[in-house]
Amino acid sequence: MKHTPEQPVALAISARGLVKTFGELRAVDGIDLAVPRGMIFGILGPNGAGKTTLLRMLATLLRPDAGDAQVNGHDVIGAPHEVRRSIAMTGQFASLDEDLTGRENLMLLAKLWGFRGGAARVRADELLHAFELSDSATKQVKDYSGGMRRKLDVAASLVVTPDVLFLDEPTTGLDPNARKSVWAMIRELADAGVTILLTTQYLEEADQLAARIAVIDHGKKIAEGTSRELKAKVGSGFLHVTIADAAQIEAAAGVLARVVGAPPQRSAEGAELSVKPRSPAHANEALVALTQAGIEVEGFAMAAPSLDEVFFALTGKGAAASAAGAKP
Repeated sequence: MKHTPEQPVALAISARGLVKTFGELRAVDGIDLAVPRGMIFGILGPNGAGKTTLLRMLATLLRPDAGDAQVNGHDVIGAPHEVRRSIAMTGQFASLDEDLTGRENLMLLAKLWGFRGGAARVRADELLHAFELSDSATKQVKDYSGGMRRKLDVAASLVVTPDVLFLDEPTTGLDPNARKSVWAMIRELADAGVTILLTTQYLEEADQLAARIAVIDHGKKIAEGTSRELKAKVGSGFLHVTIADAAQIEAAAGVLARVVGAPPQRSAEGAELSVKPRSPAHANEALVALTQAGIEVEGFAMAAPSLDEVFFALTGKGAAASAAGAKP
């Protein structure tokens, strides 16, 4: 049988050696990216790592100081107008007129995109229906909940369906139900062929959505792969310990650090500590030490690392701690 060479993967985003500096700060330091068409690609990193700066360069809102990038085959420096015609971007904060209703906001944007007459209202109503906001169409945006605002903000970026959608922390500040609603919407867009590049401070979000993930820190890409591949880099055999009394968390962390020789990672909820012992026997020693210290263990297990633990292992920072910093 005659073998033919594999067809090259069609890329929606291609970047090589992107650099952006602000004074003495090197916010993005030589990042390469290759994002196939139709993929949800996640960008993870501590706050201040350069995630937003990277997105802004790819969206032609910032000019790179070095390197090159193409979006949908168009150069971000040489052909910025062509790039902008094929993308949409939703930032970390809603860009809506709070004194207008949801429908009025979308109709205004539709008219700016060239929709004429009743076509602007038709498009606005299509988006309101798709994002489950029809019942609030005539309500002023200032009276919307956080989840409703975020859905309307994303809807506003889709008045004209883009080839590439940049989402900068799309669910920050949303409650779990609203977050899952936005996740479902993102999946539907990807299923329809839209390429999505998203940054997020929620490790579960990257695990749930992204087919591929790049981790950046101090402006550099330090790892890339699927969630499974990134977890494999850190290795298996993590000890997960749930402490019965929250007041004993700090004491328990101290015991684990002393016995295992590494600081444990605390879960986002704060009730669980996780650390990687050298062996199962070493994990037993840690559990015995907790008991001897009078610390009640509600549950424990040896398991593969979570993406949060991968994040900590790669960057030295927990996701919860990362969320408190600034965002260049």
